[in-house]
Amino acid sequence: MTSTPRRASRSAVAVPSIRDVAAAAGVSYQTVSRVLNDSPKVRAETRAAVLAAIDRLGFRPSRAARALSLGRARAITVVTSNTVLYGYAATLQGIEEAARTAGLAVGIRVVESAEPAEVKQTVDDVSDASAGGVVVIAFDPSGVAVLEALPRHVPAVAAAEPAAPDRGRVSIALDERRAAADATRHLLALGHRTVHHVAIPSEGGAGGRLAGWRDALGESGAPIPAVLDCGWDIASAYTAGRRLAADPDVTAILCGNDDIAQGVRRALYDAGKAVPGDVSIVGFDDIPGSAYWTPALTTVRMDFAGLGRACFHAAVAELTGQEQPEPALVAPSLVVRESTGSPRSF
Repeated sequence: MTSTPRRASRSAVAVPSIRDVAAAAGVSYQTVSRVLNDSPKVRAETRAAVLAAIDRLGFRPSRAARALSLGRARAITVVTSNTVLYGYAATLQGIEEAARTAGLAVGIRVVESAEPAEVKQTVDDVSDASAGGVVVIAFDPSGVAVLEALPRHVPAVAAAEPAAPDRGRVSIALDERRAAADATRHLLALGHRTVHHVAIPSEGGAGGRLAGWRDALGESGAPIPAVLDCGWDIASAYTAGRRLAADPDVTAILCGNDDIAQGVRRALYDAGKAVPGDVSIVGFDDIPGSAYWTPALTTVRMDFAGLGRACFHAAVAELTGQEQPEPALVAPSLVVRESTGSPRSF
């Protein structure tokens, strides 16, 4: 068996870590944490092996780590690239609500880009024991880069896209792929020949919303149009909407989120296109206010707050070495309103 090299210690003297103890005792680092916390869930022989390894290596938990284990300075740090967009903000809200109920502090570390220097600084900041458990909102390349760069000893979980690859971390996602397929099927069932898609940025261009859209078109035998990519901003969605408005064959559009739907809706309006008379639109996320647009937006309701709460509980389990809880999430669901209808007959 080969050993994985550890990062160089900041001090000149190599100090044994909790993972060194785990390797010496032949157990997981979570089991070592349980022993340090006097958990009753550890078998007597396992506890003896861990304590022997601690004594043999001269392991001593740092003061900060000890404070965390005793609950005096327990905390959760959230890494996110955005605190304003609805999905990010609602996930943060869920984390904060759960932490407040549990009496834990929440810190936020904004990672401004996926540039190596920014990622390294973020990783250094949240690798300190005082950061406690870490939740990475990995909806974009910046969050993904931090997640991949985090040292293994950092107790971290990810709020991720459903199609994200396994990175050896606890990852929790909402099943937006199925929801996107349901939204596309809704438009096809109304009689639209196909559905166009304006996509939000996603990891590797393989996000669940894009995949679900393709799934539904493929299973129905409908043509699969080229995807129009845009950024997170409404202005880029407006530009994409102008392109779609110029095509008379476009009668139905699935938008990557509700903000994108707003930009596309304005472009259609400026081009003299009626919604849903000429073009039907479906958004995603069900942001506050989408039910009060003119017309009210058909969209997919996403339980981002529930996702945040689930990530919080998973991060606490990682921090304390407890068994991972089953995430309690409300499945995404299509909310049909006024912005979708049957295509006009010509």
